[in-house]
Amino acid sequence: MAVKHVPTGIVHHGQKRGKTGCGFDTKEEASHWENTSAKVTCLKNGCN
Repeated sequence: MAVKHVPTGIVHHGQKRGKTGCGFDTKEEASHWENTSAKVTCLKNGCN
């Protein structure tokens, strides 16, 4: 599962109702995150 941070356009590994692979909390500002099937573009540890 991947989630996209809408303001930046970066796609992270993770779930909208939890945390990304690199540690962002997707519950904070939940409207800024959306589920996607796009390729992960985040280069931080845990996502790539």
